Parts: sequence; C-alpha cells; structure tokens
Amino acid sequence: MISVDEALGALFDLVAPTEVEEVPLAQAAGRVLARDVVAGRDQPPFAASAMDGYAIADDPAPGAVLTVIGEAAAGHGFGGRVGPGEAVRIFTGAPVPEGAARVVMQEDVTRAGERITLGENIGKGDNIRPRGGDFRKGDVIPAPRRLRPADLALLAAMNIARVPVRRRPEVALIATGDELVMPGEAPGPDQIIASNGFGLKAMFEAQGAVARLLPIARDTRASLETALGLASGCDLVVTIGGASVGDHDLVARLGPELGIERAFYKVAMRPGKPLMAGRMGAAAVVGLPGNPVSAMVCGQVFVVPMLRAMLGLGAQPAPRRTIALATALPANGPREHYMRARLGPEGITPENRQDSALLSVLAHADALLVRPPLDPARAAGEVVDYLPV
Repeated sequence: MISVDEALGALFDLVAPTEVEEVPLAQAAGRVLARDVVAGRDQPPFAASAMDGYAIADDPAPGAVLTVIGEAAAGHGFGGRVGPGEAVRIFTGAPVPEGAARVVMQEDVTRAGERITLGENIGKGDNIRPRGGDFRKGDVIPAPRRLRPADLALLAAMNIARVPVRRRPEVALIATGDELVMPGEAPGPDQIIASNGFGLKAMFEAQGAVARLLPIARDTRASLETALGLASGCDLVVTIGGASVGDHDLVARLGPELGIERAFYKVAMRPGKPLMAGRMGAAAVVGLPGNPVSAMVCGQVFVVPMLRAMLGLGAQPAPRRTIALATALPANGPREHYMRARLGPEGITPENRQDSALLSVLAHADALLVRPPLDPARAAGEVVDYLPV
C-alpha cells in the first residue's frame, strides 16, 4: 500500500492540462481561463456623472443662481462647454461636459424654468467618476481562473467577446458487476441499483468535466472489453468496482490484458483502500472501489484534484480547512481516515456510523474529518482538518 500523498503524486503524473480553446463570452461561465486577458478600453471611457443632477463649472456659494444651457444623458452627451454661471442637466452615467468641475445633486437644487438655485448644503464631493476609475486599457485578468458571473461581467466591460479557456476534460464512468441494474429498472433478488456513477458524474461535472455514464460492464471479459472500448477518446476512464482481489473483480485481474498499465494498487486510507490507477493508451485510468461511500470519497480526494490539474488549476491536493472538534475521538489506526461528519456551532462531529456502504450517512454529512495515520486520541476543542462535501 502507498500513502494518500504518494497516490496523488502518481495520479498527477498520469494527467496534463487540456488544450486551449476559445469560446463565446456567453458560454464561458464556470470555465477556466487559460491565458491572461487584457482590457481593450478604459472603464468608464470618459469622466461620468455618479448621479442625477447638474454639472457646473466652478464651486459657487449656496444660493447662487445658474442658467441651464443643455442636457447630458447616458449615451447622449452635451456637445458644448460649461462656463461660470452655467449648468447642464445631467443624468447618472452621462459624460461630464467640458468645463464642468462637479455635479450637484438634483435634491440640492431648486429649478424654475431655465434657472436653478443652489441649496444651502450642496456638499463638497464632485460626484464624478473619473475616466478609467474602474480599470484602464491594458489591465490584465490573470490566468488560471475559474470564471464566475462577476468575471464575465468584467470581461464584457473590457470588450472581450471570445475567451481562451481550457477544454473540458472528458471522463468515462464505467460501473462494473452482475449485481447492478440502472435506476428505474426492476432488480432481481440478488441485485442492487447502480448509484455511484450518478453521484460521481455530478461531482466531476461540478468541477468542469464532461462525464459520460457508459453501460454497466458485467462480470465477463467481453463486457468489460466492450465498455473500455466505448471509453475510447476520453481523457480519463473511471471504473467503479472490480478493483479488489475477489474472483469476480475483473478490472484488477484483467486490466493488464486489456491494455491498462497499472501505476499503483491499494492506498492506506479509510474508506477506499482498493484504489487502482494507471494508463490505457493516452487516457488515465482510475479504478474506484465499489462501496458507494468509498467511491465518492475517493472521487473527492483523488479524481477532483486530477480534474483541476487537467484544467490548468495546479496539481494540488483538495484544500483542507481546520475546525475544532465538538467531541472527543479515540486514536486512529494505521490508515488515513476520512470520517463522515457534520459541521455545527460547536465544531465538527463525526457521524456515529462510518460503514463505507452507507450512502444515507454520506448524504447527511457536510464534511470529511481527516485523521492522519496513527493519530493519537483527540479531546473536544482540539483543532482538526476536514474537507467540505
């Protein structure tokens, strides 16, 4: 068995960042920016009014009477110049006219026809947004970066119509075993519903991958060979089940004969010990355990970091957080333990049941409490690591 860190190192060696492609800005949400992007203009592109009011040339005393000589609205500036004793009616976002030094709020002005009288308390701010006050032409959005809604708005304001992003990794998911049927089918007396692939598909697609659920591979060489053939062209092939040492665990037994070059087998962790990885042609292969919780935990700990590396976000373990224990814990054994747990105001509390077959417990949990190998007993209040789920 190898450690979790050693397994991650070997997995990162199996993958590389995907190619760069350009997509329309409207399709870039959630994608990973692959190259730095440079603003093509200033924002705002001119000095703009920050509010509705009147643009004036100087700083007259309260009570001064000024003549309104025109109007400036967003998209329709005033073409003349504002001089002493003059004012231009202006609206938020409109270009500030030449000669104007400030904008007086409309609430601080009394208007009668084409004349305005300044109020007694007109404030001291100029109420003008300077040209380039948000960003300047040539400013950079650095890559890599997963693009959020605010990033897309910024790219649009920078006049970027097409965005260079990493191609989405394509992942094939293959559940294995005669005992499995798809949701909605009628299972036989010795069968169960195939559940792991649906959770893993959602997990991987949330990271930016394109995940395909392939037909279940039955416990025959021909069925497994057919399923692996259907995965041709994918960047990553993830098998579920069949990676252990039983007579019916065909992925581990027949994988080398079917073109899978094994990189490692078995990791010192709970749950998830029978993890396998390698390569099949140009694709990386990860063989996940069949127990539902083991498969989901290994997906979070191993496959998600692989996908992030493929998207150009760096070859790093899943980021951990720290929190106080809400309850005492006994000493841990020789394997790194990812305990299903709940977060609360008093800290983190492990679930009472940690069986790797219990999906209901995993669905109730919102964290994986990480116990290092041979971690000593811990008292309530001690700080521990966890992964959010």
